[in-house]
Order: sequence, then C-alpha cells, then structure tokens
Amino acid sequence: MRGFDHIETWVFDLDNTLYPASCRLFDQIDRKMTGLVSEILKIAPTEARTIQKGLFHKYGTTLRGLMVEHEVDPAYFLRHAHDIDYAPVPLNIRLDEALHALPGRKLIFTNGTVSHAESVLERLGVTRHFNDIFDIVHSDYIPKPERGPYEKFIRQTSIRPETSAMFEDIARNLEAPHDMGMTTVLVTSDDNADANILNGIGRADHVHHVTSDLAEFLKSVSAKLPQH
Repeated sequence: MRGFDHIETWVFDLDNTLYPASCRLFDQIDRKMTGLVSEILKIAPTEARTIQKGLFHKYGTTLRGLMVEHEVDPAYFLRHAHDIDYAPVPLNIRLDEALHALPGRKLIFTNGTVSHAESVLERLGVTRHFNDIFDIVHSDYIPKPERGPYEKFIRQTSIRPETSAMFEDIARNLEAPHDMGMTTVLVTSDDNADANILNGIGRADHVHHVTSDLAEFLKSVSAKLPQH
C-alpha cells in the first residue's frame, strides 16, 4: 500500500473518473462509436456493437483496434465520436474544493482528446486546477494500458513517478503506473459497465486505493497531508 504524504503530482484519467459515470456522458460516446463501426465496416449496428467491444477489450480503445485492423483515420473517428452533448456533466463544487486543497500539480492523462477534456473540465467547473492535458494524439493514438504512452507522458510532463498519484476507472490502466512507482487509485461506479467487467478479471495488486466518491476521497487525503 502506497500513501500520499510524498505526492507532488496528481494525475487523473478523464472519462468516468473526473466526472461521475452516472451522468452517462460516455454512453453517448459509446453509441457514437457503435455507429462509426457500423458505418466504417458496413455492418448492422448489432454486429458493430459486438465488434466494438471486442476491439476495446483487445486494444484498449475501439479506435486503436480500428486503426490496426482496418486502417481507420483517427481524426475522422475522434471528431465524430466526441460530437456529443456535454450538458449532462454536472457542476461539481465539492470536486473543485477538493482539488484546490491538494498541493502540487494536477494533470489529465486521457485516451480521449484535449478538446473533449476541456469541455468536460469546463462543465465540472475545475478547469483552473489543470495545467496540462496529455491526450490520445500526444500518445500517437496508442492508448492506455500500453506502457509506451505512460513513458511519453512522463517525459513530456517531467513528472517523477515515485512522487505521483494516478486516478483511473479501469484497473488494468493502473498496472504500468504501479510498476513505475506511482501511487494508484481506482475510481469505481455501479454505472460504469465496461470498467466493471474488466475490473472483475483477476487480482489487482497494482491498485493501492479504491473509491466510489472522488471528491470525498481527495478531501480526506488532503486533510491528512503534513501541511494540514
């Protein structure tokens, strides 16, 4: 078990981590991706859904699978997958206050895009806390949980893994951070169906902490830090 007394950098995944899965924002993206798979492969939506989930489980993202197996243009895919309504994302004053209380840098590391992240952060009311967003374009369209994106993220942001904490909704995305020395936190939700399927597979020794309430968890962490 790794604690937080030494943490200088707080790294957050975006989808279903910073915002609650219960707002169903990612469900919109999920449906968009099903439609794109159906369109690109010229198959029925029901078949597209099955293929989409298979690609996600195998490659980390549906997009990566489509790029590897079907040479799909990532810019086209991402533009249409993120053409969604952000209104369901609620303003989160508790999260804003909890982030404010944490000392150190706060960064976003997402398999989505910068523009998608910016829209979410604005809706949550927490934009002011984040000074960098590392997205799927920065990682050359290679998604978490592959180790390469984490290594590039560390190089580009100049963080020290041993003084960093990472928050994720998918346990396998915390394996590389754990191996690199980060403190890891899994953010869970009964509404996060895909993550719950993946997180139920095997042991998760690389997960140091688990929470279903990110704001409350961060509040409790900051209250225990030495400067408090």
